[in-house]
Amino acid sequence: MELVTITDDNFEEEVLKSDIPVIIDFWAVWCGPCRLIAPIMEELAKEYEGRVKVGKLDVDSNQQTSIKYGVRSIPTLLIFKDGKVVDTIIGAVPKQQIVEKLNAVL
Repeated sequence: MELVTITDDNFEEEVLKSDIPVIIDFWAVWCGPCRLIAPIMEELAKEYEGRVKVGKLDVDSNQQTSIKYGVRSIPTLLIFKDGKVVDTIIGAVPKQQIVEKLNAVL
């Protein structure tokens, strides 16, 4: 499964109304640590296909959502379940740490 591009416009449909948990990578083109986490997110999209939706949200072009959820530093990963934030990961962390948090919500 491919990464889903999340925007201010499709956020409600893709995230809040999703029937499976969603993890969103809040990132920006100019962010160095975001580049480190990008390949991990792509791996997770394949490994959790059908169980978790994996998305990316560009904070520069989607400021409304970033502000609403208080994203101040990137990369920030938010895990949503049933339309609510159930976990937050800030910074470029090892894949295993993300996997543990995802498994906890499944």
